[in-house]
Parts: sequence; C-alpha cells; structure tokens
Amino acid sequence: MIFRSLILIVMLFIGVEKSRAESTVSQQDNMVEVTWPIDEQTFGKVQFDLSPAKPLFKTIAIGQNKAFHTISEDLDAAFLLTIGKRDLLSQNRWNIFFDRVPTRPYETFPVKLEKDSIAVKSVGSRTIVTIGTLSAERFSGNLEITFYHGSPLFNVAAVMSTSSDAAAIVYDAGLISNTEKWTDISWTTTSDRLESKPVNYSDPAKNLAVKYRTIIAKAKEGALALFPAPHQYFYPLDEAFNLKFVWHGDKYRDLLDGYGIGIRQELEGDHRFVPWFNAPPNTSQRLNFFCLIDEIGDVEAMEAVKKFTNADRYPKIPGFKTMSSHFHNEFIMNVVLAGKPIPEKPEFIDVFKRLGVDMVHLGEFHYTAHPKGPDSLRLRELKALFEQSERLSDEEFLLIPGEEPNEFFGGHWMQIFPTPVYWIMSRGDGVPFVEDKPGFGKVYHIGNKEDMLRLLEDERGLAWTAHARTKGSVNTPDIYNHEDFFKSDRFMGAAWKAMPADLSEQRLGLRVLDLMDDMNNWGEKKTVIAEADLFTVTQENEMYAHMNVNYLMLDRIPRFQDGWQEVVDAMQQGKFFSTTGEVLMHELKINGKLSGETLSLNADGTADIDLKLSWTFPMNFVEIISGDGEKVFHERIDLTNTKAFGEENFEFRPNLSGRKWVRIEAWDCAVNGAFSQTFYLNLNQKKL
Repeated sequence: MIFRSLILIVMLFIGVEKSRAESTVSQQDNMVEVTWPIDEQTFGKVQFDLSPAKPLFKTIAIGQNKAFHTISEDLDAAFLLTIGKRDLLSQNRWNIFFDRVPTRPYETFPVKLEKDSIAVKSVGSRTIVTIGTLSAERFSGNLEITFYHGSPLFNVAAVMSTSSDAAAIVYDAGLISNTEKWTDISWTTTSDRLESKPVNYSDPAKNLAVKYRTIIAKAKEGALALFPAPHQYFYPLDEAFNLKFVWHGDKYRDLLDGYGIGIRQELEGDHRFVPWFNAPPNTSQRLNFFCLIDEIGDVEAMEAVKKFTNADRYPKIPGFKTMSSHFHNEFIMNVVLAGKPIPEKPEFIDVFKRLGVDMVHLGEFHYTAHPKGPDSLRLRELKALFEQSERLSDEEFLLIPGEEPNEFFGGHWMQIFPTPVYWIMSRGDGVPFVEDKPGFGKVYHIGNKEDMLRLLEDERGLAWTAHARTKGSVNTPDIYNHEDFFKSDRFMGAAWKAMPADLSEQRLGLRVLDLMDDMNNWGEKKTVIAEADLFTVTQENEMYAHMNVNYLMLDRIPRFQDGWQEVVDAMQQGKFFSTTGEVLMHELKINGKLSGETLSLNADGTADIDLKLSWTFPMNFVEIISGDGEKVFHERIDLTNTKAFGEENFEFRPNLSGRKWVRIEAWDCAVNGAFSQTFYLNLNQKKL
C-alpha cells in the first residue's frame, strides 16, 4: 500500500502515460520501473527492487519500444565513507590546505541503505529518484539517482550530512554485482590504450591507474561505464599523481561484499599536504558517481564517456587562445642545470600540447634556486630559463617564463613580464636599482616593495596573489589591499583554483570567487585567472582532473622572440574567461561591452546580457553576480531543462540599478564551470 501512494505522488510530477520525450514510472509490488529518453527512439530503463534482501538495481537496460537490451542486473550501489578531523585552529578554518588529515585518527564506514521509501520527481530535463535512508556513523541521508533525458547518463549519489563539526571526508563508491552476468572489465591505460580482461568473480579487488577516470563492465548485450565527476571528485594536492582512482574485483578493501567496479581515493594522497574534502555541519555532501550505458560495447562506451571532457582536451574557440598558469616543474634546476641530458622535447611539453593548452606560464625556481643571488648564479639560472622557454616555444605553443617570488609584498604571489627580464631579489647598500651587465643587458636589483612595484611598472609586468586566502597566502591580499602596490594596475588581482573541496557546493573554488566579489566591492579593478599550482607534469599523471584553463581573447599565439605583451594586457584588462573545460563562454557582452570594460545601464536600470554558451554535461545554472560596493547580489537562472552537449545563445535582462559591477558564472550538473571577468557599471550615465 505504501508504494501505491508513493506512485500517486510521482504521477503529480511526471505522470505514468507521457509523451515519448519524457520519463515514465510504473510500480508493481516492491518493483518500481523508471524509463527515460536517450534520443527520439531509444530509452534507458532501470528497475528498482525495494525488497529488503534483494539487490536495488534489478535491471539496467537500453532499447527501443519493448526491445530492451539488459546491460546489467542485480546490482547494489556501494559507498565507503572515510571520516577524519579537519584542523580548524592552526590557519584559516575551512579554507585550510596545509592539513594532513590522514596523520590523525580516522575510520572508514560502509554506507548502509534501508530501502524504506521511494519518491520520484521531474526537474527540468531530469528524473530524480530518492530512495530510503542512508547511514554511516555520524552521517545520514538518502540515496539519489538522477537520469538525464537525452543521454544514456545517470548519476548515483549518497547525499549525506552530519551535525558534527570539523569533519573531513573522502569516499570510495561503485556498483556490486550480485549475479555473475558481467563478462569483461575494460579501461584505458595511461598510455591511452583500451585494455580488457575477462571477469573472474573470485579475483580480489585491484586498484588501477587509468586514463579518463573510467572503468567499464561488459555484459552479453552491452556495457556500463562508471566514472566520477571529472574535477569535483579530486580534492586539491600539490601533485597530480595518478593514484589509481578506479577499482574492480571482489571484497574491495575487505569492506564491501561481492565483486564490483568503482572509483576510489588514496587516503594518503601525494604524501605532502592531504586536506581531503570539507564536510561542515549540516551540509548535504554528495558522494556520487556517474554511469553511462551502451548497447554495443566497451569501445563505444569509452568513446561516449570521453566526449564529456572533450577527451581531456580544451577545445579551440575562434578568437581565443588557451593559457594555463602556475607550474613548478623545475625543468631548469632539475635537468638543465643539474648536468642531465636535455631532451629535444621534454615530456611536459607534450602533456600540455595534448591537453590543448596554447600557452603555459611557469612558476620555476620554487625554493630550488638562488633568487637573492649571488648574481652569477641567479643570472645563469634566468638565462637558462629564457633560453629553454624560447627553444621549446613554436608557432603553436608559447612557454612563458615566470616565478612565484614570495618576496617583498607579503604572502605568496606570482609574476609575469612581457619579455625576458633579469632581476635579482636583493639589493645591498650602494647597489643601483638597474645596471647593464655584459651578456645580459639590463639587470635589476630589488630590495623592497617599492623597488618591486617600480620594476613591474618599468617592464610592464604583472603580479598577483597566488592561492589567495589559503596556503602561504592565508591573509592575503586582504592585509595589503591598502598598499600602493596592490592599488597599482600592475597588481592584477588573484588566481583561482578549486580549493578547498566541498561536495555540498554547486560551484568550485568559492574561496577565490568570494574574493573576486570582495575586490570588486573594494573599488579595485582586479582580475582573477585560473591557476593549476602543480609540480610534476607527466603523461602518467591525472593532469586533467587537477587542471583548469583561461581562454584569452587573442587571435594568435605570440612568438617568443616578439614578446607576449598582448597576453599580459589581456590578463590585466580582463579580456578572458576561465573554465574547467566542459563549459565554454564563446561570447559574452553586456550592453555591447566586453569583460573588463565599463558600460552604461539602460534607462530603466537594466542591462542586456548576451551569452553564447556550450557544454558537455547537462547544465545546472547561470549566475549573474553583482555588487554595490558593500553587498553582493546573486541572481540564478535555472538551466536544468538543458540536455548534454548543448550550445545556446542566452539573453538576460537583470535590473542592476545601484550596482557598481557585474560578472557571470555558469555551472553544470557535474560541478564543472566557467566564470567571466568583471564588467564595470557607469552609475552617472544611462543609455537612452
């Protein structure tokens, strides 16, 4: 009787007899069946068994009309929640990165499901099924399965929260097979080769280093691919090591009963700073993974998964060039000046080119060199950096020398000049600010923040706060926002990275997005670029998950020999957007103006926003964010009616009366996103 009344609730949302473009729901005894449209002729179908002793997923199928192919059957969703303790005292509470959670006591708990209820609702182009009660130690919640219309994609999430403070978590997850119907397991190696092996249901669980973060189970009539959100699932680390993020086999971690496939986290991370995920009290943490079904086989399923991240590559957009920043690869100190053979084409260059990055801004000499001299060593190091950057640049790729100086201004900061500049981070008594040295030309000696600002002005360079409000920049730029160097147009602003990580948020990197709004309300025209802040760069690494990119409004890649002033200008003037790669802003104008420019509002206080957006995962929302110098305002436009792999021109007309600035963000259902730079509003003039 309980299920019949629940289905009546379902019918209020989506109905049982709808057009072929929508989902249907039916129920018989303890079995609830959901179908959703994959395309005009094809449907996915999942049967949920609410019987206490039976597997939850009775069947997962794909097909047309009544000719369905069973992809998998008798599966249970499985989650392992590892709970540790966040250090909320030593630095800046939830924004901390310098934490080592696994060095303190922690424990892993299987998440238990009690199948005591089911509810189905329609949200935009999705059908969402909520099942039962979940529990794991102090965490509790519900199981949520989301089916995306127009795609063979669905998401399985344990949505859980706790009232306890200071929780830091990670999770492993997957699907456990209760019958021996899978025939093969497939994955793509880090050398980009698809491999497959027959399933032996008695094989102990094994962790795999794979590319595209995906594991696939084949059955007689098709394949099921399982993978995480490409960026959200990966908490920030210094290294992008491939830590074997998928698993398959029996009795995973001796905590799951049965043979399964899934995703996993290495609890010890990269053995440096390991912060895990934040889980603040009473936040809904989404421990989730995606599934994709295909009625042909593993090759087709893998190709379909790869499309969601453009095969881990940043697509080309006319009028834009891609730039990534902040890499401590240390090629100069570890190879060139270490007496090792210098490869014709270092591995890291191939990595960036395969990612589709047109320009890379380095952060060399990170505590490895002689920034303060003696002059002979410092100049030798810079000369090697400039020579190798020029040698490794070509017509399709620009390697931009750069450093994270961390001197003079306070905290950590990055630097870029539009041409090679020789400078030394010390200036003794009687040493001139600048002098000519044979073989080097102009050489600057910098002794304080005034010297540093003068150098940036003379050489038209830029500085900005690295990893603002965390790491070595816990209190910056806030503590120097009154300083002359910060107020100068040579201090660009700050850099964004998805750090810290919080699985309850629908946007990544709120730490810096909030700072962006604060800087705007301070009245400063600052910009924020995306930064990677990574050390080792190899093909083996899981680079894409930890990467981001900036799309600069440039028609060409500058030649190293000519300098890259246009790159510096685009960064300083806000002529770019930043993205994780899946959401792209092909065009964005407000009242005909580009980001970084000042516009006048319409006579009624509104502004016309024209946004051309493309995406891979279905979108969640666009957010219009504005401020009046004190408050920040968020206007969210729901996009849950979108389907996977879309492109659309949007027109919005928000009322921005009394506002001083505005900017745009766009985020998808896997918490991938893009954000624009700021538009400034002329409060003294309105368009007629």
